[in-house]
Amino acid sequence: MKVIPGDNLDPNTAQTPGMNRATAINRARAGAEKLWAGTVHIHPDAKTGAHHHGDLESVIFVVKGKARMRWGDHLEFTAEAGPGDFIYVPPYVPHQEINASPDETLECVLVRSGQEPVVVNLDIEPVEKPTAVKWIDSIHKE
Repeated sequence: MKVIPGDNLDPNTAQTPGMNRATAINRARAGAEKLWAGTVHIHPDAKTGAHHHGDLESVIFVVKGKARMRWGDHLEFTAEAGPGDFIYVPPYVPHQEINASPDETLECVLVRSGQEPVVVNLDIEPVEKPTAVKWIDSIHKE
């Protein structure tokens, strides 16, 4: 058993512009072998580029704010979630995370089925173009 105080999370994990991730549970911090857990705060009006997380399953629990998720081969599907809602993201599903509020930070708890920081950026046109978030990498040039 291990208790990780909420004010003692580790921000030294993979980051995406417009989002702040912090690790609570992993192998190094708690001895976990099969999962990763932490928090993600998404800045107001922030939108990520299209991506997936390989063979990992993800569960997102919305603590505060309003999440909009887009998914599908062309991000053609959409759903919104608020405080107390859970979002399940299956392996390999292209998706985009969006803070649907222009002025409130979206606060979530994230749990993944593995510990590798897998992010596969996709070269598909998001339905909602990244605005507050500049997604810059080898595929998505500035």
